[in-house]
Amino acid sequence: MVVAMGLAACGGGGDGGASKTVRVTLANHVWTENIKQALPEFEKQTGLKVEITQLGEDQLSDQYNVKLNAGSSDIDVMMYRPLQEGRLFAKNKYLADLSAQVKSTTWDFSDFQAGPVEATTYEDKPVGVPIITEQEVLYYRKDLLAKAGLSAPPKTLDELKAAAAKVKAADPGVAGFVARTGKSAAVTQFSSFLYSFGGDFVDSSGKAAVNSDAAKQAYAYYGGLIKDSGPANVSTDMGWPEAMAIFTQGKAAFYTEANSLYKNATDPAKSKISDKVGFAPFPAGPSGSKPYNIPSWALGINSSSENTGNAWKFIEWATSKEQTLAQQKSGVPGARSSVWANPEGTSTFPKDLAEAIAASTKAGVGHDRPLVVKVAEAREIVGQPIVDAITGKDAAAAADTAGAAFQKFLDDEAK
Repeated sequence: MVVAMGLAACGGGGDGGASKTVRVTLANHVWTENIKQALPEFEKQTGLKVEITQLGEDQLSDQYNVKLNAGSSDIDVMMYRPLQEGRLFAKNKYLADLSAQVKSTTWDFSDFQAGPVEATTYEDKPVGVPIITEQEVLYYRKDLLAKAGLSAPPKTLDELKAAAAKVKAADPGVAGFVARTGKSAAVTQFSSFLYSFGGDFVDSSGKAAVNSDAAKQAYAYYGGLIKDSGPANVSTDMGWPEAMAIFTQGKAAFYTEANSLYKNATDPAKSKISDKVGFAPFPAGPSGSKPYNIPSWALGINSSSENTGNAWKFIEWATSKEQTLAQQKSGVPGARSSVWANPEGTSTFPKDLAEAIAASTKAGVGHDRPLVVKVAEAREIVGQPIVDAITGKDAAAAADTAGAAFQKFLDDEAK
């Protein structure tokens, strides 16, 4: 059985000495609430008892920093953010190598999308299983498009720029485009623009690439779009709550954002334009439409756990096709291709959003920020040219400055 293989791979004790209690640490999230409701079924099937510790993101990080660093064995399964702390955890060997476990044929690892798997892999070894995914899509106002004489949402970044300018010209009180503007907050959403222009944060040889020609074009485009067609007197410290508020108050025609936040725009209790919102795939740039397709959360096994076999049983069940389908029907986007291909898996999503997500997962890139250990510091560096471009400074010069700083950062991290 795969469990026996898993024990050998993870270095846990044999099943004979394994605890019947699986200690699982999870973040406050809808996914967690759904799993908690389904737990009795798992416990009945396996005869195991699941002990859940549920924490807010900051508390979760604090607990991991203390316990994992101390080599504590009292966490078996851990819910973690692959793009925020995954590289740090993997480098420090906090996450067990799951190469043997994922070979389970009935569970079917090949069903997981390439982008999210890329983000939960370290040095060619799977160290986590994606449970919640996000893709960047285009939110838009159907009524404002019609008013501007546009029959369909923009399919390219050139079309987006022209459409946003047209809307703003028709009514200066309504922004043609809105998006995150904060130096760090904007990095994740800017990433899809960067990839679609043919760039990335780091090149294939591991060198800083934020000063490449493609990156300079992407910075100039994103900053220019907000500067020229964005909200009047736009601040440069907006995260998603502020940008979403402008859109849901009816003050913008186009908005690029994570699909996971869509209910903020379609819920009448939260949005003045709930019945006027449409969704479309991320517009294509010179290199095509390349939005991120990332796992915001994953499950891993603590490498110091002495109960790895049963920990894997929990992960195998929690990430099964059945559980992924149930989660997705409740509005939590999963990483399994078969669930997205199943009409039941998209039945609770707006039809155009489901289609936009399907398009995003095909060419999606598995990261939305630099893949480094000190993510927060890197975001500050690569986000500066976004702010500079929005405020009308020379985007190319800002990219050159950021490129030098980011290369120094990469060199220091490699020491």
